[in-house]
Amino acid sequence: MANFSKSSVPQFSVDVYQNEYLPEGGREVNAIVTVTATGGGTVGTAVGASYAPGQGPAAGVAIMVDCSGSMDYPPTKMRNARDATAAAIDTLRDGTHFAVIGGTHVAKEVYPGGGRLAVADRTSREQAKQALRRLSAGGGTAIGTWLRLADRLLSSADVAIRHGILLTDGRNEHESPEDLKAALDSSAGRFTCDARGVGTDWEVKEVTGIASALLGTADIVADPTGLASDFTQMMETAMGKEVADVALRLWTPVGTTIKFVKQVAPTVAQLTDRRTEAGPRAGDYPTGSWGDESRDYHVCVEVPTAGLGREMLAARVSLVVPQPDGSVQNLGAQGLVRAVWTDDMVASTSINPQVAHYTGQAELAQAIQQGLDLRKAGDMDGATAKLGRAVQLASASGNADTAKLLAKVVDVVDATTGTVRLKAKVEEADEMTLETRSTKTVRVKK
Repeated sequence: MANFSKSSVPQFSVDVYQNEYLPEGGREVNAIVTVTATGGGTVGTAVGASYAPGQGPAAGVAIMVDCSGSMDYPPTKMRNARDATAAAIDTLRDGTHFAVIGGTHVAKEVYPGGGRLAVADRTSREQAKQALRRLSAGGGTAIGTWLRLADRLLSSADVAIRHGILLTDGRNEHESPEDLKAALDSSAGRFTCDARGVGTDWEVKEVTGIASALLGTADIVADPTGLASDFTQMMETAMGKEVADVALRLWTPVGTTIKFVKQVAPTVAQLTDRRTEAGPRAGDYPTGSWGDESRDYHVCVEVPTAGLGREMLAARVSLVVPQPDGSVQNLGAQGLVRAVWTDDMVASTSINPQVAHYTGQAELAQAIQQGLDLRKAGDMDGATAKLGRAVQLASASGNADTAKLLAKVVDVVDATTGTVRLKAKVEEADEMTLETRSTKTVRVKK
């Protein structure tokens, strides 16, 4: 992990949105914390990393391509995967360290081999694309072995950003769920990973679970012909990352506890259980790698009761980058969450618009997932109720993309009231797309 000089890091800012007023006896404080990074791409050199000024920090990327037997059905699927990987390699910035892994029931180094990463330039990109042409389908699926090899290769280079791209078309049938979980646990915090499912024969919860554990994105590419553009976009995003391992640090006073922390935009992701202690009454929550972007987090704090008119600091929010020696680099951005007790009923019962919006978006994601699970279990009444509530929430919040996906699974009678009918026949790709993208949110309307 590189130690960044101040000139190499994008400028981070923290904004807190909340209603700080509590009624007498009130204890729960909710706040939306918006973290924004700007100015990436005009960076200097990270201490301990080698790259030319202005080109961004040294990055390592491992591309994991499913080569199991099912990738031959139809044969165009393997060809599309090869073409997509070639497109991603073409998108690599010069100087980026990279490797290609062929994944079956074992993981194989496709390029460059020898337990190392190649450095991207015109020659190595061409060599990698030549190696891709030798990829063929055959064997099973054990994704944990792919991740472990990616981790070994990425850790072999002195780079600031470590990232994986994983493509699978099937279920993880040749290792136990415990093996996959162990691989994810050992990889978490060491590299981030975007996961893609191609076709419709893979398990949504496996692919989204991989992305969630490794702080990356998950999506479906139902038509394999769309892989190249998706891989190119993923690699462009990875090349835009400027700083890795950013943690949201929350400090709370005595008697105060954190009830939950979750990312709520651009997707819903639970961070509560990922806390690592960071000294007296402080904890760090991992957020992964950052480029020029903005994300929103919902922080819920329980404070001790206090008398009317009293005011207290409920939490202090800052951003840090952990260093190998156990120290941290503070990124200089800070926000305060406050609690004020009042007998003004209007003030204490008002819900902050950002908090209300993202509470609804989190409920929307949960309603979709529960509704689809109930539908698969044959509970059509329960599925109708949950998916109806999802339609209502999507409509109220202006989440048009999710509303369109829902309309492929249910017939919408009245979006405002959430009155729907389950469609008798639903395309598998439509149902899987809705489930995979259920956590995508829209930002609060200003």
